[in-house]
Amino acid sequence: MTRSYLSILFLLLGLFGLAQEDGSPDEPIFPIEKAGLLKNINITFDMRMDFQAYTFRGGDNYYNGLQFENGFTALGISAKINEKLNFQFRNRFNKDADVQSLDRLGSNIELAYIDLELSSKLDLYAGKMTAFYGGYEYEFIARDVLEYNDIYGNALAFVTGAGITWQAFENHKFGAQVLNSRTALYEDLYGDIVDENIQEPDWPVTFVANWRGSFFGGKFETIYSFSNSTEVKDRGTTFFTLGNKYQNKNLTLMYDFHYSYEQIDTKGIVTSTRNDGAIAENVTYIENWLRAEYRFSPKFQGLLTLMTSSAYDNAKAGNDFIRTSYGMIPTVYYSPFKDLNFKFYFAYIGRYYDYSDYAIDALGASGYNKNEVRLGFIAPLLLL
Repeated sequence: MTRSYLSILFLLLGLFGLAQEDGSPDEPIFPIEKAGLLKNINITFDMRMDFQAYTFRGGDNYYNGLQFENGFTALGISAKINEKLNFQFRNRFNKDADVQSLDRLGSNIELAYIDLELSSKLDLYAGKMTAFYGGYEYEFIARDVLEYNDIYGNALAFVTGAGITWQAFENHKFGAQVLNSRTALYEDLYGDIVDENIQEPDWPVTFVANWRGSFFGGKFETIYSFSNSTEVKDRGTTFFTLGNKYQNKNLTLMYDFHYSYEQIDTKGIVTSTRNDGAIAENVTYIENWLRAEYRFSPKFQGLLTLMTSSAYDNAKAGNDFIRTSYGMIPTVYYSPFKDLNFKFYFAYIGRYYDYSDYAIDALGASGYNKNEVRLGFIAPLLLL
């Protein structure tokens, strides 16, 4: 028995010796010569989680619900490669990861682009990025928006392409982009809902231009943009937005105006209302969005978001009014930590959808409303 124990002991000592000779336990995960690169890397983990209580009323909707929801969960990596080159990457985990047929990335990959500094005033961007659309609603990461208005709630925000920004003056910056107008081929987006006169273009492309201005020492700012896209052959979308922001010590006011004329309905609101098996054509969306923020103290902040969105069909034939949606979102933030942007929030979300007589009589639509209360937290966490 003693001989057996000694044999086992010598065997373990031999294996331990081999492991020590391999040297792996003594080697750092990051080599010493590369450890300094970590200071140029940021890793973020963003979360928004809440408890919801909501009701739907009107039309065929009669539903009450209670649930916990992960509204936003994403991992982001940004790095400064050298003095001229940076990159950004963000993976949102609560999005579809299926590879898209046009840009060959999953919808969960929101950002994957490089930023090359061509000069002190000129930057080049290439990859999957945020379109340079205007307005301040669009400036907020989805983590911080409990509910978007109709256009940005249904718009394709992250697409592949190239862009350039030019800091023309100290308070004025201009940007331009050439992007895919979609991430997937038309047939993959709409399936069999294709009219005979709709064809896939050689390049479904979007051109975007924007201007960022600052006035009165930064108290008043603007983000205006204009874009034109080709959705299908010979038809697309013309979209412009005017974003305005006023800010003083404790008060911030933001107002956006959006106008989108779509020869092919990319937002789907008019199409779903018509429900006739075809994509709606020559539709118009007009929106107003207002957000007011006030900081009561270092720990408490209140905000109120108000919004309207109107949809019209047959713009060339008669501009039939379809519906107007209204939204109201009062919110209170509580920030318990002085040096960390972590906050709890309590919010009410009220949405009301009012259809026109034409939509009710000719299309069989009916108004409905949604009322929701949320209690949760928002955590933008810097891990490295």
